[in-house]
Amino acid sequence: MNKNQNHLFLQAAFRRPVPRTPVWMMRQAGRYLPQYQAIRRRYDFLTMVKTPEVAAEVTLQPVDVLGVDAAILFSDILVIPEALGMALKFVEGEGPRFSNPLRSARDVAGLRLEGLMDRLSYVLEAIALTRERLADRVPLIGFSGAPWTLAVYMIEGGASRHFKTVKQWRFAQTGQLKSLLHLLGDAVVAYCRAQIQAGAQAIQLFDSWAGLLDEAGFRQLVLPELRRIVKAIHHPGVPIIYFPRGGMVWLDALRDCGVDVMSVDWTLSLGRARAALRNKMAVQGNLDPTALYAPPPVIRQQVRQMLADFGQGTGHIANLGHGILPDVPVEHARAFIEAVKEESPHFHRSEERQAQP
Repeated sequence: MNKNQNHLFLQAAFRRPVPRTPVWMMRQAGRYLPQYQAIRRRYDFLTMVKTPEVAAEVTLQPVDVLGVDAAILFSDILVIPEALGMALKFVEGEGPRFSNPLRSARDVAGLRLEGLMDRLSYVLEAIALTRERLADRVPLIGFSGAPWTLAVYMIEGGASRHFKTVKQWRFAQTGQLKSLLHLLGDAVVAYCRAQIQAGAQAIQLFDSWAGLLDEAGFRQLVLPELRRIVKAIHHPGVPIIYFPRGGMVWLDALRDCGVDVMSVDWTLSLGRARAALRNKMAVQGNLDPTALYAPPPVIRQQVRQMLADFGQGTGHIANLGHGILPDVPVEHARAFIEAVKEESPHFHRSEERQAQP
């Protein structure tokens, strides 16, 4: 067992009794923080990601500023496609773009899996350095994009309005798409295993474009690789979190995927998510990120509702239903964290009695 199982976040991930609900935020190391903006003025985004000292500093900022219960490594899901041989750049106002998107089976065959982790060694260095600087204050979450979401970016070349090309592959070049997804599954397994070996205490798999698929596509293209990855990267004491944004309708299909925590977007109440999952795993989420534009008293009301939706019992990690937005005031982010810490003990009193000898 991981020696740091006493952390609230890890305890809740394994559905053990905790005195209060742990809380962190997706994209918590980011542009809403003045401390981040000060560093960003000195470096472009990819340089920050690829410089372990900078990545570690940015990872720790929300721990120091907000008092979150977990740190998540400052990186990006698209480092895997870049390490496989794709030319990645971040365009201001547009986001990530690949100048050589995949267009054929030949392009897929040209992706270089051999030596992948040598090319991603900067991530592992950042994990080791971050763990050292965290000094076990909170656990460190590593992460990866899930194969389907990585494939969407690699085929479309970036975000898209209609996602026409990847949908063409889904129906007209299904075998080619499955080959790509299998290769990406191998890459994700290698990447997550290496992160755990370097010191990551949890792994989150981001499937940001899960909601693009119909049910048949989700079952055919997403679930097999997800199950294979989870089985391959399982490590005692290291919880695995899965976030299928826009895919809440498929929670029943995900009950037996093997993950420890299901991260839920804001479109479904936690109570309904918990019922759909039949308490087979912990649940993470799920305040609408735009709720953080509200005044702190309203944020607290929304937090109370989120906690009430989950109800009594073990296995809740408070979070947003997607990443924090870059123009959210820092004091509103802090209000969210403080509200969870102050309001959630009311929902854990029965757990405390249960845990007493």
